[in-house]
Amino acid sequence: MTDGTTIAIVEDDPEIRALLAGYLEGEGLRVVAFDGGASLDRALAAGPAPDLIVLDWMLPGEDGLSICRRLRGAGGPPIVMLTAKDEDIDRVLGLEMGADDYVSKPFNPRVLLARIRAVLRRTGAAAPAVETGPKTLSVADLAINLAARTVMTGEPAAEIPLTSAEYDLLHCFVTRPQRVLSRDQLLDWTRGRTADAFDRTIDVQVSRLRHRLDAAGSSAAGLIKTVRNAGYILAAPVETGTP
Repeated sequence: MTDGTTIAIVEDDPEIRALLAGYLEGEGLRVVAFDGGASLDRALAAGPAPDLIVLDWMLPGEDGLSICRRLRGAGGPPIVMLTAKDEDIDRVLGLEMGADDYVSKPFNPRVLLARIRAVLRRTGAAAPAVETGPKTLSVADLAINLAARTVMTGEPAAEIPLTSAEYDLLHCFVTRPQRVLSRDQLLDWTRGRTADAFDRTIDVQVSRLRHRLDAAGSSAAGLIKTVRNAGYILAAPVETGTP
């Protein structure tokens, strides 16, 4: 019996593909498996989209990094990358292309499952907790709808297309305004304690978030300040309200 959550596995190795599919299905997830980007694209075009994609970096033809960048540009599902590359620069590159998390090969399937569940919780695909606090937050020219996980700016209002990781990072700042947040705190709150913490992960994510806000014409981009040897701060008050 499944919980209704669909995971797509994109892996060219049939043994790994079958192993992961069997394990995740045994944990109550629905799994669809593909051997590359072309078969994944056909399934996405036919719909519906999966709740999350487990994407191997080293694929024949179009590699996982290119697929990740393309899907992110089209507003696709969250992505957990599988990679045999274990250098920090490779991990940073995957995050810059829009991956929500990564798992280095060889890996324990239980670790992958923990990462998948953490990303699903962050993106709202898992069962949400009951909201008892404010429904919207506003700072500068941004309006953040906490229930819908949307960020609007401008007049007329337009949505800023943030990835789940970018939204989670912004959520950390707007729910803790005018307070210095360390890189370790941001890693814990946005990626969970299953993550392999290294400082540049958050630096890259903050840079991406600033760029995304700036590209949308939001003045909030300049409010996320770097605090030397300490972390980051949202240097403005945040107002609460209801939609």
